[in-house]
Amino acid sequence: MVERSIDWFRQGIRDLEAARLMVKQGFYEWACFLSQQASEKAVKAVLIRLGFEPFGHSVAGLLQEISKRFKVPNELIDRAKELDKAYIPTRYPNAHPEGAPFQLYTEVEARRLIEHAERITKYCEDILSKIQ
Repeated sequence: MVERSIDWFRQGIRDLEAARLMVKQGFYEWACFLSQQASEKAVKAVLIRLGFEPFGHSVAGLLQEISKRFKVPNELIDRAKELDKAYIPTRYPNAHPEGAPFQLYTEVEARRLIEHAERITKYCEDILSKIQ
């Protein structure tokens, strides 16, 4: 089987770029979701490089798997937990008591989640450079 970690990482970087574009255009819910996706893909890239077949969408859970081999700062786990909360409710109106997601997410929130994704992606890039 072909090792595809670089493809996962590159797509994560592109998702992060898209998140930045979405926040500029006022699509805050999509910026939040894409930040979660960018982080998920970067973390999965590390796990794939380590020989795992990562399963699931929890960035925090996937980072826990990495922590079995590398030190993962608690601060990154906390950031991942916040990103995980953006996986479903950013896309589905029935995840909230009322209102569509686009009415509920803010620029401040979107920028914070982009920063979380940037930190996690940088961490993953550093780990990938160590296990090439």
